[in-house]
Amino acid sequence: MTQTAGIHHITSFVRSPQLNVKFYSGVLDLRLVKKTINFDAPEVYHLYYEVGSPGTTMTFFPSKEAHRGRVGGGQVGYTTFAVPMGALGFWEERLASKRVEYERRQRFNETYLQFTDPDGLQLEIVEREAGAWSNWSFGGVPCDKAIKGLGGAILYSVDPEQTQRTLRHIVGLEKVDRDGGLVRYRAHGDIGNIIDINAEPMLWGERGAGTVHHIAWRARNDEDHTMWREQIINHGFNATSIINQQCFNAIYFREHGGILFEVATDVPDIVTNEPSENPMDKHQLPPWSVVHREVIEGNLMPI
Repeated sequence: MTQTAGIHHITSFVRSPQLNVKFYSGVLDLRLVKKTINFDAPEVYHLYYEVGSPGTTMTFFPSKEAHRGRVGGGQVGYTTFAVPMGALGFWEERLASKRVEYERRQRFNETYLQFTDPDGLQLEIVEREAGAWSNWSFGGVPCDKAIKGLGGAILYSVDPEQTQRTLRHIVGLEKVDRDGGLVRYRAHGDIGNIIDINAEPMLWGERGAGTVHHIAWRARNDEDHTMWREQIINHGFNATSIINQQCFNAIYFREHGGILFEVATDVPDIVTNEPSENPMDKHQLPPWSVVHREVIEGNLMPI
């Protein structure tokens, strides 16, 4: 059986690229490392933020044409960020100073700060011992308080029994606890490794700005990736072919609880072979689109 170390990245729909950069870099202090396009819709940005390794990456499809979505079944409900132990008070003060409303929540003996981004995407921050500190310090956030990466996610499933079966038998997570209406699973990695899922079915959500497009799981390398695809197909799912995303290889399939899963390789990584130290200097386009750079950039909103 394949077994992931945890989340590779989470990708979401938003509207304004400028508000996205202002919030995720200006408030949450995430490092914007790549500004490219959605391969399937080149008039839409694909923005990448990360701390430095798989399990620390958030990506976005900003489009001014996107309608507001509704968070619900068949989606990631909350994206969880992990910070060092003792940093939660700092983030309460920072969110308040940036006029971001938040609530303190408890589950599985942990305290979470829950809030939304400008598009309504549901986020939370939790203290975790595991995982290396960020080496990126910007905008008044020191490394000992900064987001280390993804802590995990809450999955909203329309068929949680089927989703849990997929988490156990394909993704390779271990069921570790239950707290009220949530069941907790854990991967063997030290970041992006805690997944909570609703125990009872949820009504379908609606895709759009403020919702997650997909959650990606880590595969070690191309050989491991091929084994993943074979296992996914052997369990009766329709998996895509292996797709070259330039900075990693990807497979997509939709599990029976409605959530779109991706499996992405750890290597090469997102910033490999990028031409500029500053991702805002130039759009980092895939090779097939470079000849159309002028047209593509003319259709993108400025940041």
